[in-house]
Amino acid sequence: MHDTRVPPKARDPHGRGGAHSKTAALALLSFAMLIVSLDQYIVVVALPDIGRELGYSTRTLQLVVSAYAVASSGFLLLGGRAADLLGRRRMLVAGLTLYAVASLAGGLATGPAPQLAARAVQGLGGALVFPSTLAIINTTFAEGRDRNRALGVWGGSGAAGLVVGVLLGGVLTRMLGWEAVFFVNVPLAGAALVSAFRLLEPDRSREAGRVFDLPGALTSTGAVTLLVFSLVQGPALGWDSPWTIGTAAGGLLLLAAFAVVERRSPDPLVPMRLLANRVLCVALVVAFMFTATFGALLYFLSIYFQDVRGYDPLQTGVAFLLPTAVVVAGSTFAGQAVTRFGLRRTLVAALAVGAAGAAAVGLAVSADGSYAALVPGLVAVSIGDGVVFTMMFIAAGTGVADHRQGVASGMASTSSGIGAVVGLAALVLVANARTEGLAGEELRVATAEGIQAAVLVIAGGIVATLLVALNLRTPSTRVRGPRTGPATDSQPSVTMSE
Repeated sequence: MHDTRVPPKARDPHGRGGAHSKTAALALLSFAMLIVSLDQYIVVVALPDIGRELGYSTRTLQLVVSAYAVASSGFLLLGGRAADLLGRRRMLVAGLTLYAVASLAGGLATGPAPQLAARAVQGLGGALVFPSTLAIINTTFAEGRDRNRALGVWGGSGAAGLVVGVLLGGVLTRMLGWEAVFFVNVPLAGAALVSAFRLLEPDRSREAGRVFDLPGALTSTGAVTLLVFSLVQGPALGWDSPWTIGTAAGGLLLLAAFAVVERRSPDPLVPMRLLANRVLCVALVVAFMFTATFGALLYFLSIYFQDVRGYDPLQTGVAFLLPTAVVVAGSTFAGQAVTRFGLRRTLVAALAVGAAGAAAVGLAVSADGSYAALVPGLVAVSIGDGVVFTMMFIAAGTGVADHRQGVASGMASTSSGIGAVVGLAALVLVANARTEGLAGEELRVATAEGIQAAVLVIAGGIVATLLVALNLRTPSTRVRGPRTGPATDSQPSVTMSE
């Protein structure tokens, strides 16, 4: 059914606009992705200043990061489903609005409680923006070369945002104070919000017969939120704490309830047919492992630069300029590489380069090491980071019908969010195993050794991800002629390769 506000002749047979409108829409979606991505780490280098001025304790300061992570991870699947049913542009606009309002509130906060609430709302906004941008790209660009190129640009923006956030956070904190890391999002999200109405087509009418699986949405969101909370707060509260055990048990119970609800729902939140798509299933595992390994590396490098090498926030940001440039180049190249070499070959090669780079970084980390010694490893791991980031989302949308792209995007982003929390929680335990009770030079040396151990574990995790990727049997992304009909949930519309 065509949207009554858009003349049918303005659309192509697949409901996709002209080249100029596609380019403009892609620029907007990539910009929105950059905003969401950079905010995950923009506060990291400002945390010491935030803690001092707002009265956080050393035990509660990490909540500034985890409040965003918990809310974002918990609502990503719901955000993806809402995009499919309620409209992708509507959800993008809603997410950007929440983002702008919450960022303003976070910068104006005078104590921990209002700021943590603002960070949670920011996470909810990100959970609407992230899958919406991915779903719009996957339904605007035909599967194959066009979509791969588009996701290369989008992925470059997202991967760069993680590193740009550290750089920008350092500059803003140094020049304008910690409040600026929140206020900067207001004009950015506002500009994207205005552009969305101008550059994106209005949402089509809702399909008849499709319902919003509210019980499934509530149980899945509750399950992920409680499980992520228990993993984030476990190290601080203690793994045997009643709070940790209680939230984990509650999350598992809700997860079981979600499984029961989905089996009985006439229009489930996560259709079982999607799980028959082997490419999507592998993409979910890779997304989880990617953020548990590559994603955690950024955190440990930031700690290494500041606590071991003594860099200030601005110097720490500058230290990330090189990996930022490489990550952007790798993400942009990924779309072209998968079109030419195939999904599995490109993914496996990128993981091999990334594992070698992480190992080199780990071996170069020491209390007296230099930045120059890190450079070869940083370049290699950043190539892997950029390529894999884009590749896992190309895989997640492969062979998925247009009306399921939102929920597939939500599944992939939820998996990556949980991976980030699980990976960081485990690796922090590795890094801090021998630092308790130390101070001064002994603490600095032990911190360097702990970070080295964590980075080497990351390298091993990337190797494990490579072994998963070897099992990928993908549909070729080299489309042989025009599409003759829509893809089903479980069967790609292109020829098989590899």
